[in-house]
Amino acid sequence: MRETSFSPSNWPVKRLRFAIELNPVKSQVAALDPESKVSFVPMEAIGELGQIYANSIKPLEEVYNGYTYFQDGDVVVAKITPCFENGKGALAKGLINSIGFGTTEFHVLRANSTADPRWLYYLTASHTFRNIGASEMLGAGGQKRVPEAFIKNIRVALPPLLTQQKIADFLDRKTRQIDALIEKKRALIKKLKEKRLAVITQAVTRGLNPDSPLKDSGIEWLGQVPEHWEVRRLKFDSRILCGYAFKSEDFVDDGIPLVRISDVLSSGSVNISAAAKLPDEYKQHYSNFSVLRGDIVMAMTGATIGKAARYIHDEPSLLNQRVCIFREEVSLVKDFLWYIVKSAFFAEHVKLTGAGGAQPNISDRELLSCPATIPPVEEQRAIIIDLEKTLWKLDAVIRNADLIIDRLTEYRIALITAAVTGQLEIN
Repeated sequence: MRETSFSPSNWPVKRLRFAIELNPVKSQVAALDPESKVSFVPMEAIGELGQIYANSIKPLEEVYNGYTYFQDGDVVVAKITPCFENGKGALAKGLINSIGFGTTEFHVLRANSTADPRWLYYLTASHTFRNIGASEMLGAGGQKRVPEAFIKNIRVALPPLLTQQKIADFLDRKTRQIDALIEKKRALIKKLKEKRLAVITQAVTRGLNPDSPLKDSGIEWLGQVPEHWEVRRLKFDSRILCGYAFKSEDFVDDGIPLVRISDVLSSGSVNISAAAKLPDEYKQHYSNFSVLRGDIVMAMTGATIGKAARYIHDEPSLLNQRVCIFREEVSLVKDFLWYIVKSAFFAEHVKLTGAGGAQPNISDRELLSCPATIPPVEEQRAIIIDLEKTLWKLDAVIRNADLIIDRLTEYRIALITAAVTGQLEIN
């Protein structure tokens, strides 16, 4: 097991097991009333900057079996890839009755009398801890996990308790400042994305001419549209190709990429770098399920129902079940169709039409039932040119804000790492 990268001479180097209790046993709360309320913390309730959202409340008897126990003052660390590498972890606080239960993909570190819980959290958030932990993960592919042995046996320079508290106080102040800047940039990005959506929706429902005569669309939520535009359901101007239920046992290491829901990114692109692969001969037998450059790909089920992306790769892929492709008819320009499916009214249609429940879904028939406003083809092309100029400017500002967030996040982690390994002199 490797040591941390820097050990001040007056800080004794110890295995972390001597400063913590790892994964405390839940029998510590077994004597409580089964109806006692506790916090329930799934993986998505843990942030990458130390946030913990303990808003969900459940009775103890509902979560006692099958979930990970922790309490206020414990440090929770995601152990599965990519959550561990992304920095998901937090110091538990604000739990109902000071008790929490969460996903089994957490490790729980409880500081003993030699460790300050805040310092312990910052240690687990450091580059050193995360990088070494990532190299020690066990398992294959997306199921790799940090083993208990890594956390128990990693050797760390453990400063005196008073020094730990000073380091934690310093990092509390500094990270609050950095996090406030990050939140400002995130708020800006949110506003810009809202404006982006409004610009797209305006363009595909009203066009470029603010003085164009209008008519009632006949659809309450759509309102008035240019008088010379057609209003009809998408089934008259586009078609949908649905995917095939390929079997996971047929996947191979090298072959044709398979586009699944997880490969359709919220950024609007399709990621095939980590896609599952099928044998090359499938290209011939399943050519009707091919994804081609320029295709509009959409998720039809799950939490990301309606998520759409453009396929910009030269290499064709195959299409998995519960993912579909929109293709335009001659009355519709492909890019105009793309902006229709990225508009606010289309998103609302998916929300209202898709079947709810734990696993929402929508059919190709329901997608094509969405009413749309269709201008003449030449006007569609003019709208696209003007719209893309506006979006390019908005996207440039969004990219710059994202870059600043990345740099602030990198600085945050570097500062934490320097502080907990003794590379900063803190008074």
